Amino acid sequence: SISCPSQHRSPEPFCLLCGPASGVLSGEGSEQPPARKGELFSLLCLFAGLKCQAHIKFPMDYPYSPPTFRFLTKMWHPNIYENGDVCISILHPPVDDPQSGELPSERWNPTQNVRTILLSVISLLNEPNTFSPANVDASVMFRKWRDSKGKDKEYAEIIR
Repeated sequence: SISCPSQHRSPEPFCLLCGPASGVLSGEGSEQPPARKGELFSLLCLFAGLKCQAHIKFPMDYPYSPPTFRFLTKMWHPNIYENGDVCISILHPPVDDPQSGELPSERWNPTQNVRTILLSVISLLNEPNTFSPANVDASVMFRKWRDSKGKDKEYAEIIR
């Protein structure tokens, strides 16, 4: 099923970050798990009643380049591409790109870490950025739903 938690609220999101050999590295998003260059980590997030699976992969030159973040759970969300990649500025490479509409300060920098990435993604799930959508159809539907104060049922039906 297609899901998007943006209509729900959860006081305490819970994420488990599992590494390839070491098992569970972090729970409840409060600890900072180690990031290992070139490794792929699996995430299981329980957020607003939705169980989401994702992968986060760290490049060999981490922390100088951002990791990639991909949901494995099918999501209908303005900022998630059809393949599950998350479109969020802090995961964009730290290059000057005047066409992007992003300030360099909004992009990846080496002070970011797993915790800030997870918090940013959770925030994005809760409050989609409709000005820079990865899924234009979901963005249009979300804006209609939001502007109608929930009366436009098309978006609500899809994310059920």
